[in-house]
Parts: sequence; C-alpha cells; structure tokens
Amino acid sequence: MPENLPPRKELKEKFIRDLNPSEKLFFLKKAKEAITLKGYPACEDLFHYCYFLTLKERLRSISTQGGEGYMRFILIEGTKDVEEALKLYEERLEKMKKPIPDIKEYKFLEYFSE
Repeated sequence: MPENLPPRKELKEKFIRDLNPSEKLFFLKKAKEAITLKGYPACEDLFHYCYFLTLKERLRSISTQGGEGYMRFILIEGTKDVEEALKLYEERLEKMKKPIPDIKEYKFLEYFSE
C-alpha cells in the first residue's frame, strides 16, 4: 500500500459485503492487535491476514455446532486452506514488521471503521 493512500476500495467493499457486524468487530480487533502488539504495517497483506483470521473464527463457530459426513469434510478442508493462507500472510507481515506503528497504521483502522 503506497504512503498515505487507503487500501483499495475493493477491500473495503469485501469487508462490508462479506462480514456480519460481529465479524467486523473481530476483524478490527485483530487488526488493532496486529498493528500495536505485533508491529505489522497497514497494508493489503494485513487486510488479508485479518480477513482470514475472521474466516477461521467463523469456521470454528460452525464446527462447534457439530456436523456429519460431507459437511464435516468441508469444514476440515476449509480450515486447512484458511490456516495455510494465514501462515503465508503472517510470514509476509513478519518480514515487514515495524518497531513502532506510525499514524498511517491507525488510519487503516479508521478506514474500515467508517
């Protein structure tokens, strides 16, 4: 993500369209933790990292409801795919870590909170 530019509009549309209100809060909480505690930069990789964390949480809540046969298989395979994507984005973000977040990082949170 270039300096002083918000993430692509498509990402915000995906955030609004794909996540319910509680998932949006979960996403924003994870983004804030990633920026403040882990030192990750505000970028598209951070969006995808938080998005996949949110999907993982969604799958976890579905799997606690039980399931049999094909549904269980889909949940297990879906969880594997999400965990692989999470690992990829986490590795990429680790390489870009910052010791102290700057104001641009917090604008990322504001952008998705609007």
